[in-house]
Amino acid sequence: MGLNKKSVDDINVSGKRVLVRCDFNVPLKEGVITDETRINAALPTIQKLLNDGGKVILCSHLGKVKEGPNEKESLAPVAKRLSEKLGKEVVFVSDYNVTGEAATAAVEAMKEGDVVLLQNTRFRGKEETKNGEEFSKELADLADVYVCDAFGSSHRAHASVAGVTKFITEKGGENAVGYLMQKEIDFLGNAVEDPVRPFVAILGGAKVADKLNVINNLLEKCDTLIIGGGMAYTFLKAQGYEIGKSLVDDEKIDYCKEMLAKAEELGKKILLPVDSVTIASFPSPIDAEVETEVYDATAMPADRMACDIGPKTAELFAEAVKSAKTVVWNGPMGVFENPTLAAGTLTVAKVLAETEATTIIGGGDSAAAVNQMGYGDKMSHISTGGGASLEFLEGKELPGVVAADDK
Repeated sequence: MGLNKKSVDDINVSGKRVLVRCDFNVPLKEGVITDETRINAALPTIQKLLNDGGKVILCSHLGKVKEGPNEKESLAPVAKRLSEKLGKEVVFVSDYNVTGEAATAAVEAMKEGDVVLLQNTRFRGKEETKNGEEFSKELADLADVYVCDAFGSSHRAHASVAGVTKFITEKGGENAVGYLMQKEIDFLGNAVEDPVRPFVAILGGAKVADKLNVINNLLEKCDTLIIGGGMAYTFLKAQGYEIGKSLVDDEKIDYCKEMLAKAEELGKKILLPVDSVTIASFPSPIDAEVETEVYDATAMPADRMACDIGPKTAELFAEAVKSAKTVVWNGPMGVFENPTLAAGTLTVAKVLAETEATTIIGGGDSAAAVNQMGYGDKMSHISTGGGASLEFLEGKELPGVVAADDK
């Protein structure tokens, strides 16, 4: 499903004002950025536009902004780090209105190769509402060209992600995707639409409900579907196993039965845990010490809770991955935030790090787990967008991708 969209390599930005939607939704602790992955991921596109003589205007959201505009969710720390990384001043427009007079003045003063960062786009309220139309137009008024490089937000039809493109087009400008977006869609798109086989998909995480459409879509595309994490126990219950106090979504038992039948019909394998690491009650705090006992799926006591895949399961899953040529992984195998309950997730990460296959990690907790365990650099691709990569794996079109101009 190659990306038939204009990229930054297809546009001429010399002397033009380029609005770039980045994903600078970085974790902050007392005003200090604790993980710079997303800033680093945006640098190649920014650098390319600067080298080509563009006047680069950056925008992004940060946090959920539930309390209204506030300094804790300001992009000021991002401007500071970006200045250091780019080796030039990034002019920060701190105005909570985002596109007001301060932004207009800062953009008017720009020369080729200058960088301006606008304030948190969510300070303007909900970007997908009627207010979004006005905001989209104001963003477009600042620029001649628009580049979307925020894959993590591309599944949202927000003003700064998709809405702005309409007004850029109206004024004769171009809408392209950045390098990060291109890489995401090339990896995820090829994995799902044209994988080198055998193709193994690994799904984990807590709830079946979060991954209904992903399971359905991937069953049609992959050769083997591995299901671990909390969601596996609804499948085991659907097969008639005792699952004790393990996480279960009773409303989805029939769905799980349907998926098991569908796999059989299509001649696909679904692998589920054959044993589990269990605990008496959930740890509080989550990383507190816990005592564990391992039980086979056929012998789970009614008063225990499964919180990780067991050693036999880890071996079963590892074997399935070893012969794969393409692997997509989304969701941990257990409560990986607790060191005692992280072994299953660690085993999967280690096997993926050692395989020759193309390995794609679908953002969110899986990305955090792989990085935390030191295997990040061994993966072919780690997606920067949890929700976006899930929707992509569901087969949905992403507004931020659709809105870019075709080549």
